[in-house]
Amino acid sequence: MAIPQVHRLKTISEYHQLMGLPSPGHPLISVVNFESIRRLPDSGSISMIFDFYSISLKRNFNGKMRYGQLEYDFDEGIMFFISPGQVFGMQLGKNEALRHTGWMLLIHPDFLWNTPLAKGIRHYDYFGYSVHEALFLSLREETTIISIMRNMEQEYRSNIDAFSQDVIVAQLELLLTYAERFYNRQFITRKISNHKLLDRLEEVLTDYFDNESLAVKGLPTVQFVAESLNVSPNYLSGSLKTLTGQSTQQHIHDKLIEKAKEKLSTTSLSVSEIAYGLGFGHPQSFSKLFKTKTALSPLAFRQSFA
Repeated sequence: MAIPQVHRLKTISEYHQLMGLPSPGHPLISVVNFESIRRLPDSGSISMIFDFYSISLKRNFNGKMRYGQLEYDFDEGIMFFISPGQVFGMQLGKNEALRHTGWMLLIHPDFLWNTPLAKGIRHYDYFGYSVHEALFLSLREETTIISIMRNMEQEYRSNIDAFSQDVIVAQLELLLTYAERFYNRQFITRKISNHKLLDRLEEVLTDYFDNESLAVKGLPTVQFVAESLNVSPNYLSGSLKTLTGQSTQQHIHDKLIEKAKEKLSTTSLSVSEIAYGLGFGHPQSFSKLFKTKTALSPLAFRQSFA
């Protein structure tokens, strides 16, 4: 199977041209109705990298989208947030016409120049999810998002004046705030799925700490754990915070302390040997963490079993 070409699109106009759309009404911002896109280039398969932000709301998509690696159990509209530089792709069956509904907002970083969102947009966690998580919307939530996008479109298609950018940026901030609310709702309503994630986290950490090469590899990083679970660090942290009130790093430390207690109470290894075996380069660091977590030094904990 041929590997599809990756299209790097530097401008919104290039996207319009590639997808057979009319020229955008504004060079730095565009609202696209997916129903106006009927066929993908490259024989039904395409991979793209944007040099601009993309916020899309899809429904009834009849192809495969290479965006995310988790299985979802919702039938509502799906919302994606893609930052500049991220790779995503779509694929249709042979000779199949593209069918999907929804809307997409494209915003070039230059449009945000000299506004608080120029840097602030990076602080919204869902733009850091890379290609792992989508946001599932109810019909009411979809209506809210689409209404904001249409308001932005109406504004940039009107006569541009000194207030146009401020009005559009304010609408964008409103959209992002709603998205943050909806993501928080998703963390709550998807508790069953997230409890499965918690079970998988326990398996990953148990396997890691039972591995004899822990002393060589060192403690597992948050990035390693997230990749092992096929989610991003931000998504994992958000889910764990909702379920347990603890971050991923705190879960790693809890598993570490659990393993340390086991060795302190069932073996005659010295504290230094245990520290090195758990991936610490300096026993003092291990002792400090252990005391922070348990209010006892490793030796005091061991003596309590004497």
